Amino acid sequence: MRLLILTQYYPPEIGAPQNRLHELAIRLQKSGNEVEVLTAMPNYPTMEIFDGYRKGLIKEEVIDEIPVHRAKIYVSKSSGIVSRLLNYFSFVWTSYWRGRKLEKFDFLMVESPPLFLGYSAMALSRKLKAKLIFNVSDLWPESAEKLNIVNNKFLLSFAYRLEKRCYDRATLITGQTQGIVDNIVNRFKYEKVHWLPNGVNLDFYNPANISPSNLREKENLSKEDVVFFYGGIIGHAQGLDTVLEAAKLVENEKNIKIILQGAGPVKNDLLEKAKSMNLHNVMFREPVAKNEMPGILKAVDVALVPLRKLEIFEGAIPSKIFEALSMELPLLLGVGGEAKMHFVENGQCALFCEPENAKQMAEQMIYLSVHPQERKKMGENGRRYANEHFNRNQIAKNLIEVLKRWES
Repeated sequence: MRLLILTQYYPPEIGAPQNRLHELAIRLQKSGNEVEVLTAMPNYPTMEIFDGYRKGLIKEEVIDEIPVHRAKIYVSKSSGIVSRLLNYFSFVWTSYWRGRKLEKFDFLMVESPPLFLGYSAMALSRKLKAKLIFNVSDLWPESAEKLNIVNNKFLLSFAYRLEKRCYDRATLITGQTQGIVDNIVNRFKYEKVHWLPNGVNLDFYNPANISPSNLREKENLSKEDVVFFYGGIIGHAQGLDTVLEAAKLVENEKNIKIILQGAGPVKNDLLEKAKSMNLHNVMFREPVAKNEMPGILKAVDVALVPLRKLEIFEGAIPSKIFEALSMELPLLLGVGGEAKMHFVENGQCALFCEPENAKQMAEQMIYLSVHPQERKKMGENGRRYANEHFNRNQIAKNLIEVLKRWES
């Protein structure tokens, strides 16, 4: 089987879709399939083309034995709607013109969002005689509308029509969470939808083989400090204002420290808010490379996983959960619905706080800070649950079995 993965985001960029798609590609290739990737010049999250990729329109490379074809993309540090659309549509155009020169494939899997990449995917699937797999990691434009990121009625109507067209054209639709799968099935009455969850490499994130990083030393933290850690996109969806408000409520608990690591569109706003609130128990850190994350997770005590209180997030499972579970970190989970069912009720590896409820988050922080044995037990439960339900090896194996039904 020959598979082409079309995605705007891919290593050496760091982030959830980059890691997820690369890990999937490696496992599919190791199972005897031929996998190639068509992607953009790396630029996320800095919105600057990385060093080593700036000369020429096209770059070819091999990453972990996966051939990677890169096409030019427009990037700008502006967060305005025009710049964002230019960013998306420039890669729609260049990815098609680069991809049409490739050999034929059996399947083309496109990552959405950005939804607009569906245009290139549909055209390339015809050109390369490949069956289209439309992989949905976020229900765009629905989430963009409910987060008030996009409120232009014409643009939303246009995007909803494109969403349906992409789904209709696809041979198979894959959804990252069961909530996404259920949403698509309920709205469009398809039977061609498969749950393709995110997961974790339990060998890479293995606390038995990892030494803690020097994070505590760098941030002047003591062994007695209980460190609550958020690592990921600092964006609109995460509701990290709530974390700052909770931090204010626990500021008299001298051993509670909070680290927010990452980059994103609201980071500067959060920095300003933390400064105006005179918070001394919150530290901000820049994102780090993937190979540094196991050591950082080994050095902290609890993983913070918040989201905004929106109905659409009832089916969300943030990817940062899986690495934390694999490293035997308990979760302080500010996400309801599917995530709560998995990790609070079934896995017993998390404490729940209502999304955007700073008081409840603060209370749970205090509880976890004074119950180290419960933290330890939840951490052990988490790694076991991740192995049973979110092991990347099994996820790839399940996808191969599904694709065999459509191969002929």
